[in-house]
Amino acid sequence: MNSELVESREYFIQGLSRIANFWGLPKAMGALYAAIYLSPTPLALDTMCEQVGITKGAVSTNVRNLERLGMIYKKFKVGERKDYYIAETDFWKIVRGILKERGKNEFNLALKTVGESLEILNKAKLTKDEAELSEFYQVRMNEMKKFFDSIDNLVATVLALDELRLKTIKKVFGK
Repeated sequence: MNSELVESREYFIQGLSRIANFWGLPKAMGALYAAIYLSPTPLALDTMCEQVGITKGAVSTNVRNLERLGMIYKKFKVGERKDYYIAETDFWKIVRGILKERGKNEFNLALKTVGESLEILNKAKLTKDEAELSEFYQVRMNEMKKFFDSIDNLVATVLALDELRLKTIKKVFGK
């Protein structure tokens, strides 16, 4: 393969690794999505290992997560025992998958800890010196809680609009 093609591909994979890391996803997940996305043919796990340079176990774990988010899909090949994967290319669909994932209990429980931390502060019996630090904590935690609540409302709105759009399309086309 041409060296510029290889360099461009590797640079792209590196870039998506950074983007994944920025969004709190494992770098390997970004690298795997990039490799699958740039593949003109479905990829098997062993090929992904070679292209991305991670273990088969890490590939398998991250591939399951990519599937769960709707970023990749299994593609069966007749007569083959291996699983092959293709990338979802509709980025809005990917965003919806990630936003829907945020509705899972783990995410909600993580956000709930901010409110529970505030409750703990409110119940605390503090000295005069500790009260100042507690007030600082409360201000910071309340700011974060407001932000999380706003994000939660925004995500709910985006998902509701998407659902409304799908219902409208189904009504128009009778499906």
